[in-house]
Formats: sequence, C-alpha cells, structure tokens
Amino acid sequence: MNHLPVLPIVIPLACAALMLMFERHGMTAQRILAWTGMASIALSVLLLLGPANAGEITVYLLGNWPAHLGIALVVDRLTVLMLTATTLLAGCALLYASSGSDKRAPHFHALFQLQLAGLNGAFLTGDLFNLFVFFEMLLIASYGLLLSGGKGLRMRAGLHYVAFNITASLLFLVALGLLYGLTGTLNMAEMAYRVAQMPPADAGLIRAAGLLLLVVFCSKAALLPLYFWLPQTYMRAPAAVAALFAIMTKVGVYAVVRVFTLVFGTDAGVASNLAIAWLMPAAAITLVLSALGALAARSLRTLAAYLIIGSAATVFIATALNNTPAFAAGLYYLLHSSLVGAALFLIADLVGQQRAGTGDSLHRLSTMHHAALLGTLYVLAAMSVAGMPPLSGFIGKLSLLASMNSAQAAWLWPVILLSSLLVLLALARAGSYVFWRRPEPAQAAPVEPTPALAGLEIAGTGILLALGILLAVAAAPVLRFTTATAAQLADPAQYREAVRTAQPLPPAKGIRQ
Repeated sequence: MNHLPVLPIVIPLACAALMLMFERHGMTAQRILAWTGMASIALSVLLLLGPANAGEITVYLLGNWPAHLGIALVVDRLTVLMLTATTLLAGCALLYASSGSDKRAPHFHALFQLQLAGLNGAFLTGDLFNLFVFFEMLLIASYGLLLSGGKGLRMRAGLHYVAFNITASLLFLVALGLLYGLTGTLNMAEMAYRVAQMPPADAGLIRAAGLLLLVVFCSKAALLPLYFWLPQTYMRAPAAVAALFAIMTKVGVYAVVRVFTLVFGTDAGVASNLAIAWLMPAAAITLVLSALGALAARSLRTLAAYLIIGSAATVFIATALNNTPAFAAGLYYLLHSSLVGAALFLIADLVGQQRAGTGDSLHRLSTMHHAALLGTLYVLAAMSVAGMPPLSGFIGKLSLLASMNSAQAAWLWPVILLSSLLVLLALARAGSYVFWRRPEPAQAAPVEPTPALAGLEIAGTGILLALGILLAVAAAPVLRFTTATAAQLADPAQYREAVRTAQPLPPAKGIRQ
C-alpha cells in the first residue's frame, strides 16, 4: 500500500511528541526537530503532487477497513493545492519565528506541529466526522499558540476566539448527528450517493443539516455575519502565529467547496446546490464591509486582518458563481491571498519593532528605522493585495471578472472594483502614515539607537512576497492546474467512485482473518 497520503499528518504528530520529550535540551533541539519535520512534510507533499497532477485520485484506507466503515484519506488536485499552500506558508512562518519569537511561548514548536497536523488532516480526510476531529486539533493548537504568554487585551481576544469556536463546534456536532441519522454514514462520498436518493419527505431535514454545516464552515472562514471574532484575534496574535492563521480561514473555504460540490452539489436531488443562494449575497456584502473595515483600521495588523476577511469573501464569490472558470480563478486567488496576507502580518510586526514606541499604529506619528527596506516590502505586498498589475492579485481578480456572464457582471463588477478601490485607498493611507509622515521636532520622541533587523524575519517575509511574485510569473501553469482542479470538482462522480470502489488489501500469507 502507498502510505504517502498519511505522512503529512503522521510527521507533524511525531515531531510534536518528540519535541515534548526533548524540551529540556533547549531551543536548538526544538528548531532542529521543527525543520526536519517541515522538510519531511514538504517532500511528502511534493511526492503526492505528481499523481494528483495527472488526475489520479488516491484513496488511503486507514486500518485497511472499507471506506464506508473506517477512516479514508483522499488525495486529489484540490487536496494537494491546499497542502502545498499550507506547507509554503508554514515554512515561512517557522523561519520568522526561529529568529527568537519562538522562545516567548511555552511549547511553541510542539503546538505549531500539532496545528500543521490538524490543517493537513482537514484537507486529506474523506469523512465528515474526521473533518470535525481535525478542526478541533488545529483549533486546540491555535488556542495554545494564541494564549501562551499572553495577557490583557490579547488574553481577552483569545478567550473570545475560544468561546466562538466552541459554539461553532457544537453546531458542527448537531449537523453531523442529523446527517448520520438521515443517511447512516459520515463518509462524504457515500453520503453524496445517499443524499441524491433521499425521498422528498426528508428534504427539510437534510437541507437543515446542510445549512447548519454551511453556518459552521462560514464561521471558520469569517463570512458575514460571523466575522466579528477575526480582527481582534488576528491583531493580538504573535506575528508568526497570525501568518499561519492566514490559512485557517481558507480551511472554512475548503470545507464549503468540498462538501457543497461533493455532497450538496448539482446532482444532490432534494438538496442540490444548497449553498449557492446563500453564499453570493453574504460574500458580496462581506467583501464591501471588509474593505470599509480596512479603510477604518487604526493599525497595520487590523488592516491585514480585514484583508484576510476580504480574501475569503472573494473566493466565496468565485464558489457561488458555480462554473469552472470561476472556480479556477478563485483557487488561484486563494493561493495568492494566503501568501500575501501572511506577509502583511509579518511586515506589520517588523514595522512595530522599528517605530519608536508607537508600534504599527496608524494614528501615532513616529520615526521609522530601516524605512527603505520595510517600505519596499510593504509596497510589494500592497500592490499585490490591491490587485494592481502585473502582480498575482491583479491576475486573480481579472480571471474572476472574466468568468462572469453579463447578468452577473452587471452587479458583481461594481462590488469587486469598488472594494478594490477602497482597499487601495486604505493601503495608501496606511503607507503614508507609517513611512512618510514624521512628527514635528517638538513632538518627536528622544532619539533611540536603531534596532537591528533579524535576518530570519526578513527572509521569511521576503520569501512569502517572492512566492507571490512567482505566482504571477508562473500564472499560466498555475492557472492550468487550478482549471484542472475546478474541472475535477465539477465532476464529483469521479471522486465518489474512487472512494466507494477502494478495496482493502487482502491479508498477507500466513495471517489468519
């Protein structure tokens, strides 16, 4: 049996366990284990990319049980796309943290690896209950990363985050109970088959269960009206943690795309296209409100948090358009926004370190050390986020606009273009406050020695921005991959058949059944 699909989960779990055992040996040992784990995860994802790119759907049966009885991991193009984005983002966040910020929180590296295991498991699982399990794993690790060493406003924001997610998890369990009672399974491929055959008498219950799932997933992705938890949480998180959190909203987006194309898609009978009518208006309103929030932001971190909300809303618009070109554009934009959004959090932290006593506030003028270097990084990130040519944000939005028919374009073009203009104004305003405006001599703080810039922090931020530029340079092959991914999503029968026909291996000779 090919054991590659389970490695992105097993490797970080094993690394986390070893880190707890070897904590007494100091931070150097922790970092060696962390980077060994990251390299191993990257290699396993790279090996999974080849078969997925060829259109193969790999099904891994844990415990050698049939898929409808046991746990199944499924690797297709969408899975590999999300695993790749997570690995790239996590590597840069780990590089940034390795400059010294990893010392500020107990068990940082173990929690970081546990969160990676939860993220990877959520993308790999073919079972809704195990999606819940991996959600809880990544959330519990995120609680530790957010709250460790925190106090004051950070502790308050963290407790709000915990309470919100516990409530969402309770709703998730209610939805799972309803679906299991109605279909007798939680394997997504098997459930899709049974939902399509559901009698009209059960239409109300199956739709209610599906909509409960939609609420849960949209709360994870911070879609209106469930996004109020995100700005304060991300603003208070340590920089490397906030950068990794940039992919967490995309877990909610992934869950919506996976479940509502596979289980509640076009051929779902009484529950067909369940999410489409709700997603489009919610996503469009969220996009505008996130742009307004960015315009009103009082710090760079708050600005970055609202841009993360807007990026998830943009991908949801692509999902709600429900056609292959829109899906392809949305997936490309998901990659772009995850990388550049994470870079903005790191830039905000670097700016806060280099301003004399004012942090990344936009309403307190201060001298700025290393303004040329940090300003260059900020301009690259801002141009990409705002969708200015020739960077990846422009390519993603242009592809999305081109995927619409005339009726859709009549009202969605103004929404997307207006929000992009507001974001551009917000970024220009923030840049002018931080990098150009200086306090009057009478108001200036005493001159302080120029703080040093950590090379690893600059490297982590620069690599994220370089990956964003590479995404623009290699737009043609990346869009070909996302188009093939969208086509695979539009044909869920292939996924369902691969899972339902996967057979356990026969017992080895000499082993009694």
